[in-house]
Amino acid sequence: MVSINAFRKLALSFPEATEEPHFEKISFRVKQKIFATYDEKLNRACIKLNEIDQNVFSAADNTIIYAVNNKWGKQGWTLIELSKVHNDLFIDALTTAYCTVAPKQLADKVKTN
Repeated sequence: MVSINAFRKLALSFPEATEEPHFEKISFRVKQKIFATYDEKLNRACIKLNEIDQNVFSAADNTIIYAVNNKWGKQGWTLIELSKVHNDLFIDALTTAYCTVAPKQLADKVKTN
């Protein structure tokens, strides 16, 4: 299980990451591009992945990590059930989402750590 505090701490640890409101959710962004959102009502994260990474993470357990069931899912938006996901898997997925959205020079800083 991942708490919102752990989610926030990790998301904001990435270079130049910010937290901003996004409709009724919290969004985490880099250079104004969203890499993750948090839905408090459903205790669920939504992250941006490329198609290959989305398939890899969903293969781990598609009841915990799965594509959004609409056109957004086909664009890589992926849901994570925070009450079910293991911490290590969540860290890998959120880091991948950040690196998917971040400019190369910022993503490279995360990949080398």
